[in-house]
Amino acid sequence: MQGKSATLVGASGLVGGELLNYLLNGPEYARVLILVRRPLGIKHPKLEEQVIEFEYLARYKDCFKVNDVFCCLGTTIKKAGTQEAFKKVDVDYPLEIAKLAEEMQADKLLIISSMGANPKSSVFYSRMKGLLEERLKEIGINSLHIFRPSLLLGNRKEFRFGETASAFLSKGLSFVFVGSLKKYKPIAAKTVASGMYKAAQRKENGIHIYFSNEIAEIN
Repeated sequence: MQGKSATLVGASGLVGGELLNYLLNGPEYARVLILVRRPLGIKHPKLEEQVIEFEYLARYKDCFKVNDVFCCLGTTIKKAGTQEAFKKVDVDYPLEIAKLAEEMQADKLLIISSMGANPKSSVFYSRMKGLLEERLKEIGINSLHIFRPSLLLGNRKEFRFGETASAFLSKGLSFVFVGSLKKYKPIAAKTVASGMYKAAQRKENGIHIYFSNEIAEIN
């Protein structure tokens, strides 16, 4: 397992930042490439940083000639401004990344979706995540790992009142998330990152989907 290479897209995000720490500090990877809009100011002997224009991802296809590709891209409609802009970040870019990973024969693609992903959902966010998953499965990636976390817990750079309130309430209602409701339990971003890292070390082909409770149990 020594000496693998990885490309991470979304390293500046909540899960992506935690995942980058695992990739740099774990023994499995000798080379870690991150694709960013602007430099993150991180220095590490394993790390290579490529500043890119996401609108022209195909120009950087050589960056996907690695063992494992991790995609942690994601935004909110409020931050994106419009539904069209949201779709570009949460659907169009990840699909392009998946196609490039397949073209460059990456071993695995590991990507974050959402617990409520459903292409037929009446909720725009869930519908877009469902559309993403549906199209990802059509690409034919050798080993596809889709992570569907519930509410993410962690220190975000921006304040999100709804998420903060939900996280506070969920702590007092932890006894509710048992049995079939376990997958709805909020999960720490660090736990999701750890699950993605560990899943990447598995030698499994095909399509794999993980809910919050399953992410926490990956070993």
